[in-house]
Amino acid sequence: MTSIESVTLEVDDPAAATAFYTAAFGLGTHVRVRATDAPTSGFRSFTLSLVVSQPSTVSSLVETAVAAGATTLKPAQKSLWGYGGVVQAPDGAIWKVATSAKKDTGPATRKVDQIVLLMGTADVAASKRFYIDQGLAVGKSFGKYVEFAMPSSPIKLGLYGRRALAKDAGVSPEGTGSHRLAIGSDAGPFTDPDGFAWEGATD
Repeated sequence: MTSIESVTLEVDDPAAATAFYTAAFGLGTHVRVRATDAPTSGFRSFTLSLVVSQPSTVSSLVETAVAAGATTLKPAQKSLWGYGGVVQAPDGAIWKVATSAKKDTGPATRKVDQIVLLMGTADVAASKRFYIDQGLAVGKSFGKYVEFAMPSSPIKLGLYGRRALAKDAGVSPEGTGSHRLAIGSDAGPFTDPDGFAWEGATD
């Protein structure tokens, strides 16, 4: 079964990005950074989600991200599906912090239960077929959303229509240039139809 071991965010200033992510989310080895000068502008066609257990943990992570320099795209608030907020890191990556729980069952823990990479695609059906050909198994699929079955993967993967993903993140769908993202997996290396680069997993 395919597993995504890490995502690497390509940034202008790796030291500053590392400092931000340590202060904001306390992320470990599954999220990495490295230097790049690849041109990019606007929406990079992906979001990273931190799924947590309760609203107080969402608020804690969003607050520390903003204190460390993130920009609020959607403030943390209740919705039909739970509680969540969206921020943009100084390096440009968009992060959603969310829980399906609507009430706290204890103090905020800052524990992240799951990391989800959601990639915006121009043609969901075509990208779905591409990934099936790469050996990934579909877990859920409806409309413009596909979720792959990756039970042992530290990072889960989904596909979403690009415009729908931008709307969910609270940004304009316009954007050009590099995604500034590399996916470390036992399925790589390859580049998908939307230009997302996969690499072999490394320790």
